[in-house]
Amino acid sequence: MRIDVFTIFPDLITGFAATSLLGRASTRGLLDIRVHDLRDGADDVHRSVDDAPYGGGPGMVLTPGPVFAVVEAVDPPRPLYLLGPGGRRLDQSLVRQMAGGAGFSLLCGRYEGVDERIRSHLVDEELSVGDYVLAGGEVGAMVVMEAVGRLVPGVMGNDASAGEESFADGLLEYPQYTRPARFRAWPVPEVLRSGDHGRVTRWRQAASLARTLRQRPDLIEARGGLTPTEEALLDSFDLLP
Repeated sequence: MRIDVFTIFPDLITGFAATSLLGRASTRGLLDIRVHDLRDGADDVHRSVDDAPYGGGPGMVLTPGPVFAVVEAVDPPRPLYLLGPGGRRLDQSLVRQMAGGAGFSLLCGRYEGVDERIRSHLVDEELSVGDYVLAGGEVGAMVVMEAVGRLVPGVMGNDASAGEESFADGLLEYPQYTRPARFRAWPVPEVLRSGDHGRVTRWRQAASLARTLRQRPDLIEARGGLTPTEEALLDSFDLLP
């Protein structure tokens, strides 16, 4: 998969993309992450990419000239997403959709935003990582790159693990434990030490439901509530709230 990122801070993205899971995937040829400096499209000695907004107001705005110049010179994979608060909210469903394609591109906004002609005539869609304000789109781009990149086949050491994570089936992941079997006064649940794989699987399903009910009941509501089978499963492990 190819991912192109357009930013005025290329070192932020390059450093992140070279580490951990993404870095190993790039080394193995599974991900092709290309970072482009928007200042390369500037036409003045100061490499300016921003200007004051028409009509007045605080802050500066990314000007269209350098952004159009760099994007058009690269001709990156589409869709080209603008990272911004007004876009479609990133969720696991969209992440899976993006991971199923051949590639996409990310444009990192900065300052007070981008000239509207960038949004209207250059990008394909706006993408938001949450209802809060960041100084720029670089951190959002990192979120998108990691969330999508890890689902590309072969990137994770065990592709099956992606199917057992939070949001994979609309639920939070079940609790995880490792050795020792007892730490201070807190033991690992007996069922996980039982060796009964069928019972372990059922407990994990029940624990996933129970955790989601406690922490994210909105996810249960989005699934249409608990089914009778799920209620019975919770009851069998005494996990009903």
